[in-house]
Amino acid sequence: MLPATGALRSQAPQRLLHTRRRVNTTSTGPQRIPQSQSQSQSRSAPEARLQLGLSCWRREHVRDFSSTKPQQKFKTVQEAKSRYRSGPFSWKAGALFLLSGAGMILYFRYEKARIERKRIADATKGVGKPKVGGKFELVDQDGHPYTDEDMKGKFALVYFGFTHCPDICPEELDKMAEMVDLVQARSSNVLRPVFITCDPARDTPAVVKSYLKEFHPALIGLTGTWEQIKAVCKAYRVYFSTPPNVKPGQDYLVDHSIYFYLMDPEGDFVEAIGRQHSPEQAAKIITGHIGDWRGTLSKG
Repeated sequence: MLPATGALRSQAPQRLLHTRRRVNTTSTGPQRIPQSQSQSQSRSAPEARLQLGLSCWRREHVRDFSSTKPQQKFKTVQEAKSRYRSGPFSWKAGALFLLSGAGMILYFRYEKARIERKRIADATKGVGKPKVGGKFELVDQDGHPYTDEDMKGKFALVYFGFTHCPDICPEELDKMAEMVDLVQARSSNVLRPVFITCDPARDTPAVVKSYLKEFHPALIGLTGTWEQIKAVCKAYRVYFSTPPNVKPGQDYLVDHSIYFYLMDPEGDFVEAIGRQHSPEQAAKIITGHIGDWRGTLSKG
């Protein structure tokens, strides 16, 4: 028995629906991706791009924060070999080492000379040492009174001699004049050259003035009575002797000590300069003591 027409019509759509569902389940077309898997893939892509960007930035900027400089690149193998052939030292380092060594040597030599000058100057002022120098009253080549106070304020270079000396005194006075010029060129006008006669009987102020004009214009000539000359020679520990029984007008020689006595601006003895010193050596000694002086010093 056949079903009714209305029943057939109601069952057709249901069969068609079942058929479509069966086709969808058996189809080999694209499948649906789970939601959790798609979210993980969407997150991994930006993270990968971020990691790539950070690695590029590090390669470009990491050396800016590094304390070490990039190694020098050489164009050829020969340049690299020449760079390491010299080792850790260079000509600049060697030159600096030599200059430093030379400076230290010069400094120690200067200090050694300064200490030696100080030792000599202090030795003359020690307890128990005979004092060299002192008070005196004489007359200069212009006839004016001249005392030890007039000699202070500058360094004084004192020499004892006499105008009738045939050879030694002229040689020493020439040497004295050269010493004065050298010292003035190095230390200005701070040295006073003084000539004191050991022969007051013949060396009057006029004779002394005429005699000293042949040597140096800055020389100060001093004379006086026999007693005054004897007193100043004794104060400076100068030996002098005239022959006995000399007749008036008779020529004679005076035996005396041959030293230059260096006195400081306060009138104290500093050092004796002998004939063994050349003018250059003597000037060096004098300028050394001038440089060591820390008191007042007149340059007029």
